[in-house]
Amino acid sequence: MSRHDPFLGPEDGRLYADLTQSWSDVGGGVGTYLRHKRRHILDRTRHRHLMIVPGSRDMVQVEHGGRAITCFVASPKVPGSPHYRLLLRNRAVRSLLGEHRPDLIECQDAYNLPWAAIGHSRHYPRTALVAAYCTDFPTVYVRRPFSRWLGKATGEAASRLCYNYCGKLYRRFDSVFAMSENGGATKLRALGVPDVDVVPLGVELGQFSPDKRDLRLRRRLNLGDGQPLLIYAGRLDGEKRPDVVVDAFKRLPDSLGAALLLLGDGPYREQFAGREQERIYAPGYCDDRSDLAAWLASADLYVSGMADETFGISIIEAQASGLPVVGVAAGAMIDRVPEGLGLVGKVGDGEIMAANILSVLGGDMRRMGEQARAHALQFSWDQSMERLFGHVYSKAALRAAERAVAGAAVGSGAFART
Repeated sequence: MSRHDPFLGPEDGRLYADLTQSWSDVGGGVGTYLRHKRRHILDRTRHRHLMIVPGSRDMVQVEHGGRAITCFVASPKVPGSPHYRLLLRNRAVRSLLGEHRPDLIECQDAYNLPWAAIGHSRHYPRTALVAAYCTDFPTVYVRRPFSRWLGKATGEAASRLCYNYCGKLYRRFDSVFAMSENGGATKLRALGVPDVDVVPLGVELGQFSPDKRDLRLRRRLNLGDGQPLLIYAGRLDGEKRPDVVVDAFKRLPDSLGAALLLLGDGPYREQFAGREQERIYAPGYCDDRSDLAAWLASADLYVSGMADETFGISIIEAQASGLPVVGVAAGAMIDRVPEGLGLVGKVGDGEIMAANILSVLGGDMRRMGEQARAHALQFSWDQSMERLFGHVYSKAALRAAERAVAGAAVGSGAFART
């Protein structure tokens, strides 16, 4: 059991709910987080867990004797994304919340779904509301594309409107947390959101390890001794910027004999596939975590162009596998790659990334790998869940109870005056 569980008493366990757009059956940071949270609830508490997520059709799955409930709401696919869907049916979500009546609702995005949770709490004021800042959408989905299509001034103005919206939205929640300082917490505090906590995600430290290195995997890519293997694992789309990684790789000298492995799927994969003659390999999504761990441990350097990480779980997995990292100086990447564990450079600049790759490869790779592994050891799921349940959820429960009592007092006074 969680030692500081705000709801655990002599009665049966309570119901925690997660409400998110960011659900995929094939991985993703939010999906990984939610699966670990469910495992924690089932293994460590007497509580139950409800997830309301998008799916191909309306469907309810009930498992573990009724303690694990997953409600899929029929939702269209996100254009250009093979695995994600847009959950737009707030009425259906409100109906599910009303049917199950969770004690706490956590939202992992800032779009329409938080308003379903807020609306539900008006009818059930003791429901605690928690917001997790998992995507820096004003920059990723507003400023950058608007700047590209409509000009920088328009992009900046639109992103300011969205950040103001985030501030107003998150001030309505009982507790708010980000997954790193530079990946969200600092921005939310600047927007006037009080008391923003940081809850780093975790990594399966026993699964990701340098001990998983397999020379047979390198031979499959025709790599000999001394030929470095660069690796990236994640979506292949505009947000993750794998094109910058490929650009940097193509700038490396041929004499290096390096290869680049892109493990993931998405709209950019087609342009990377079939380029084995250039030593660029894009085999698709790796759906086996053991295989992913083996590939990471068998590589030499992790490379990412993603500028808007809110945590960077793939980076921690690579570091746990003993890899230095070359990335960009933005978002959570700043927190994930401190001095001595690799290099970060200008966003979107393949030339600078190529120079950083050569610098790291020419340095003390063994020492950097050992330090990266030591750095990753601080990120365990047990610590993440203890912070979440013992601190963030405790505060939310207390504030919801205070809000309900205050609301009842106001209602009682109003009734007496009529």
